[in-house]
Amino acid sequence: MAMQQWAMIYILVSFIAANLPWLSRKRFVFGSRNPKKTLPWYLGEWFAMYVLMGLIGMGLERFLVGHNHAQGWEFYVIALCMFAVFAIPGFIWRFNIVPMLRRS
Repeated sequence: MAMQQWAMIYILVSFIAANLPWLSRKRFVFGSRNPKKTLPWYLGEWFAMYVLMGLIGMGLERFLVGHNHAQGWEFYVIALCMFAVFAIPGFIWRFNIVPMLRRS
């Protein structure tokens, strides 16, 4: 596969990973069901997914290029902001749409 195809697959998987914590009531998607999952718990899972996707991205870069490029803190802040934007649909679903559906 070409590098552009790998990049698009990685972006799609990152989008799915950013939304998984908000769409699942289970702890870390595979754990026990917890109906009292609070916002800090959702944020912790979301940040863990960010770290996991970062590690997958580093592994993918090493696989495709042969080494990892040095990155400054700015790169990781921008990646965190992009991951936050990816998570907006799941966040809106969990905290806006689901409560509205329960009321009606």
